[in-house]
Amino acid sequence: MTQLQVDDLVLQVRESSRRRTLEITVDRDGDLAIAVPTGTEPEKMRAFVSEKRGWIYKKLAEKALRQRPVPGKEYVDGEGFLYLGRSYRLKIVPASEQSVPLKLDAGRFRMREDALDDARQHFIRWYAGRAKDWLGRQVDAHAKRLGLSPAGVKVQDLGFRWGSCGRGNWLYFHWKTILLPRSIAEYVVVHELIHLVEPHQTPAFWRRLERAMPDFERRKNWLARHGIEVEGV
Repeated sequence: MTQLQVDDLVLQVRESSRRRTLEITVDRDGDLAIAVPTGTEPEKMRAFVSEKRGWIYKKLAEKALRQRPVPGKEYVDGEGFLYLGRSYRLKIVPASEQSVPLKLDAGRFRMREDALDDARQHFIRWYAGRAKDWLGRQVDAHAKRLGLSPAGVKVQDLGFRWGSCGRGNWLYFHWKTILLPRSIAEYVVVHELIHLVEPHQTPAFWRRLERAMPDFERRKNWLARHGIEVEGV
């Protein structure tokens, strides 16, 4: 079976001999998938989908909200750019005034006028560098508190994901995570740390996350509603 329909819901079926539990995922474009152990009976899948129907509709609504249009940025004087939840205005300066293409100084982003042709790439490099440092310190602090041992932190473009726990216990974070408010970026860090011991988002994962961060639900909901706001960089 490659597809399962339960009333108005259509899910792609992904079977794996290594899987022991059932899990539903909602892709960025709103497509649904159900991951199951090889040989799972269709009726068991349908019962699981019916049980999770409320959660599925909630996730679909969140995806629709995230896909609303976001105005693109203009690299002109006065345009605002986020950094750890705060918006800083951009000021274009002559090349003679600073040695680097972009910096944050005295509450303003300052970009050399000769760097404007590659403005977005300069911002991405700046953000990625700050993310590696700030997220690395957050990972170290929370890992120590939780008794966990990640291999390290890597920052890159993860597409629609904020973070990922990869092979060898490496933690990956989207460079845009550094645009989020501090408390929300911290939630992303702890979320990925918990995946070191709970690879799948099972009830056990959420229980462990709640013990590590009792108000995670508030932060998680904020990210679902407002995460789209950092897309226009």
